Amino acid sequence: MKLKALIIEDNEQNMYMLTFLLENNNYEVFQAFNGLDGIKAAIEHSPDVILLDIQLPQMDGYQIAKELRKKSDLQHIPIVAVTSHAMVGDREKAMESGATGYIEKPIDPDNFIQRMESYFSEELQQRKIRL
Repeated sequence: MKLKALIIEDNEQNMYMLTFLLENNNYEVFQAFNGLDGIKAAIEHSPDVILLDIQLPQMDGYQIAKELRKKSDLQHIPIVAVTSHAMVGDREKAMESGATGYIEKPIDPDNFIQRMESYFSEELQQRKIRL
């Protein structure tokens, strides 16, 4: 059984690259191109990790993270902000909104999976090893 990843990202090129990297590392990937669809997908699929862009239409990533954290079934899921928001204070704002981790764009395909998985709980890391 594969680990499940949800990507909430409105840029098609970024979505393609993240999906490619995850699928090549044995993840089942679900995609959402806006916040409302992302929240619905998180509830429906209960992913093991959520990759969240900050700059999204309708609802930004900070709002999405806050909404996801309100759902008791989703509170344990690592949310990794993957964003070009790299100004002073952006990391802190993401973490205060409910993100578990923060990776700046452009991402480095050579170490992205390792960086993402560094935000996993020990239990989730053990599940990944067993798979």
